[in-house]
Amino acid sequence: MAVLHPRRVAWEGARIFVFAASTDAYWWLSDTVGHYLGLMYQLQLCETRLRLQAEDDALYAEAGAWRARLDELLDTHPDATSILTQLITETSSRLPSR
Repeated sequence: MAVLHPRRVAWEGARIFVFAASTDAYWWLSDTVGHYLGLMYQLQLCETRLRLQAEDDALYAEAGAWRARLDELLDTHPDATSILTQLITETSSRLPSR
């Protein structure tokens, strides 16, 4: 079994969530985040999508905000690491090639 470093998982999740927020993968991710992480995270993902559409320079601020959210999530619920890792993997597979 691989050891998952929570800070690395949070950073990778933030990066993937923000990238996915401006693609068609958003719709799948939004539903899945709501189901596994809760409605507040789903709402925050929606807000991220709206900010990315409205502001040209929102990318880094949103990535930082998501890293902080996911760090906090993993600090308070370490058992969420495997679910978050699965979300990252599945979302990555749904993203368009860069």
